[in-house]
Amino acid sequence: MTEVLLKELSNQDIDWMLSVGHQEEIQSGKVLVQQGQPIDALYVLVDGALSVSLNQPNENPLGRAFAALEGGALPGREITQLSSGEMVGEIPLVENYLPTTVTAACKSLVLKIPISQLMAKLRQDQEFAAHLYRSVAILMAHRLEKILSQLGHSTVVLSQPQLREALIVFAELEDSDIDWLIAAGKVEKVTTDAVLIRSGRPIEFLHILLDGAVALNAPEGDFNPLAHAFSNLEDSSQEIIEKELARLSRGDIVGETPFIEVQPPAVTVKALRDSLILSIPKWRLSAKLLHDVGFAARFYRVLAIILADKQQGIVSRLGYGRLTYSSGESLDQDYANELNNHFLTQMAIAGARFDWMLKRVGIK
Repeated sequence: MTEVLLKELSNQDIDWMLSVGHQEEIQSGKVLVQQGQPIDALYVLVDGALSVSLNQPNENPLGRAFAALEGGALPGREITQLSSGEMVGEIPLVENYLPTTVTAACKSLVLKIPISQLMAKLRQDQEFAAHLYRSVAILMAHRLEKILSQLGHSTVVLSQPQLREALIVFAELEDSDIDWLIAAGKVEKVTTDAVLIRSGRPIEFLHILLDGAVALNAPEGDFNPLAHAFSNLEDSSQEIIEKELARLSRGDIVGETPFIEVQPPAVTVKALRDSLILSIPKWRLSAKLLHDVGFAARFYRVLAIILADKQQGIVSRLGYGRLTYSSGESLDQDYANELNNHFLTQMAIAGARFDWMLKRVGIK
């Protein structure tokens, strides 16, 4: 992952991070981030390795029961390891807490950057924000792919985020952004079983689901994407058996992977019922991201939010969603109230903006 930061950040970005941060050498076993606790710094792993784990209380029978129902999580279960070039503490940039424990897996070197100074920089410098949010999205996409490969696709369904509804991403966009998306895209009606994205094929559009529902299906068994892409789709003997991984509904976005340059997942996106979508060509969106730094910062932040929600979905399926009340403990009350107030405000903004978008395209 070293190449991600070196590729995405500018010399000016790196110089600023070095000027406000300081390097720390941490010993094996040291906890950098404690599950469920607010954090005050972004850590860039310069050298070494970090372990990301979920801690589930073992002494509480109710906690163990929920853990078994939601994926069989064990106390202190490691879900992934991070290598040099990764960042820890990035979720507060798009979320309000990090629901995992991060521990040094060996003697490591990190660059520690205060969150307060980082948030101020993100608000003041849109170019820096675009670079960092894009880096976060890329790193989180790779991390999500790694977690899924380790845990198995059967463990997680990547739909219906636990902390926010899909519409919340519209709270991050400005009215001018939505105007541009409408102008650049095309509203299309798709019928039941229509394929929006075919597994193994290039993705040419970003789709925003305005109404209806789609399913994300993954091929079962060994899958050769090149052979599948060039197979004769009319030949039923070449048909790939797929299983459903997720269902997405109004406000959800599909087809975002080309914009963070990660390997597209081997999934087929198919309409579950007659649906309305806004489709934005990849080439137009790529040009907009290149020439409008403010839009780029907001767009990559949206992608980071989507990936954070998917990661949170994994955490919830592994049992963290029941942690606070199954253990008899809870987050600090003032902090919890702050989360709830922020969430409700963002939801109100998102809902109003999405409704306005629907009116603009003539649906309402």
